[in-house]
Amino acid sequence: MEDELIKQIWGDVLAILKESVLATTFETWIVPLVPHSFEDNCFCALTGQNLAVQILQKNQKDISKALSKVCGKDVYFKVIYDEDLHKQLEKEKQKAKKEEEKEFIQNLEKRISSSKYDGLKQMQSACNLNLKYKFDNFVVGSSNKFAYAVAVAVAKDPGKQYNPLFIYGNSGLGKTHLLQAIGHDILFHKPKLKVKYVKAEEFINDLVSSLAKGMDKTGDKNKKMNEFRNKYRNVDVLLVDDIQLIEGKSRTEEEMFNTFESLHNSGRQIVFTSDRSPDKFENTPERLKTRFQMGLLADIQVPDLETRMAILTKLANDNNVKIPPNVIEFLASVFNKNVRELEGAFNTISAYTSINEIPVTLDIVKKIIKYNDKKKTVTVDGIIDITAGFYNVSADDIKSSNRAAKTAYARQIAIYLAKEFTNESFPFIGDCFNRKHTTIMYSHQKVKKDIEHDMHLARDIQELTDKINS
Repeated sequence: MEDELIKQIWGDVLAILKESVLATTFETWIVPLVPHSFEDNCFCALTGQNLAVQILQKNQKDISKALSKVCGKDVYFKVIYDEDLHKQLEKEKQKAKKEEEKEFIQNLEKRISSSKYDGLKQMQSACNLNLKYKFDNFVVGSSNKFAYAVAVAVAKDPGKQYNPLFIYGNSGLGKTHLLQAIGHDILFHKPKLKVKYVKAEEFINDLVSSLAKGMDKTGDKNKKMNEFRNKYRNVDVLLVDDIQLIEGKSRTEEEMFNTFESLHNSGRQIVFTSDRSPDKFENTPERLKTRFQMGLLADIQVPDLETRMAILTKLANDNNVKIPPNVIEFLASVFNKNVRELEGAFNTISAYTSINEIPVTLDIVKKIIKYNDKKKTVTVDGIIDITAGFYNVSADDIKSSNRAAKTAYARQIAIYLAKEFTNESFPFIGDCFNRKHTTIMYSHQKVKKDIEHDMHLARDIQELTDKINS
């Protein structure tokens, strides 16, 4: 079959898959595929990502179904890893990275040339941003898709919508990354705007220091406080990390309230991050809590297994570390609480294997992280028991044919968690629930998609995750 026709078929298939496959899988693993051949009712695509072959096994039926629909006959889909394509993608990635860095520096230099700063380091220091936290290296999944989308929207048009933006979630899930990415993106596209990133702890210490100094040699008691206020109010974008730390500190809360009023009333952008939503701030004045809530709230949940695998894959690619697919999946299964511990494990493993000049293997990795194969692991039955207790139904009912709404709902949640927190296959999990593996696959995908727009469900998953990990 001619190449143009093959590309046209694949384009139609992508349009179908975009609506039916999880966004993380579609963008990370399916979009980069290159249509290669179509012979004997077998459509073959190439990938430059070694892990894609393993990942897409779960989606093979969906892709084959889409191909069959487009072609009007039964079509089998096959994906093959291609080393030449891998090398090509790596070259393109490095080229794009260099071009972006060049453009980024040029934009910053424009602002530097018209400001009091003498160089790039002074500019970065003034904004207080870390160059590694940018949108292009933030891995998007169902757990953070909404927060990522609104962060991008804020960076594109600061002060116009979602003001303030309040991003919350447990530690180590990427809140700081998104917060600083907003700052970088604004500097990149709007270099004339003044951006200020500050940790709440730094804001508190700065205030305490200004109050303690009190009076300078001129006798002006207000000078230090005026300097403090100007520092945070003469900006176009204020990014405050870990705002929950000011709770119960009345003077700090008062200064933050007045800073908020000054910036917001003049149409300047404010973004906060916190380890919990504003309604959980028990010792914060109501007037400040309502300010936190008057814009948009966006939460970040624990990333699912596929997102964790995507994060590790990106880390490996960015650092030129070769990690086999089975090690990627193993690490993503073991380190399932947050992104920070996942990155920590990767850094430890890459450093150890590099220093000792040895390849990354499953046995070596288990030795490095001191993993005990005999250690009690999370089981499907254990997850069923935890979920049953959480929703006040019996474990036997979850495994039975009981179709009561409450039981059916708990069953779907348990199925989703069983797949996310164990290495078991869909057929095995199906046996545990006394159901066909196709039913298990459907329930898993349904919950995965529902989490993206159902905040109540997302919170339930987070609480159940904490119970499973405890």
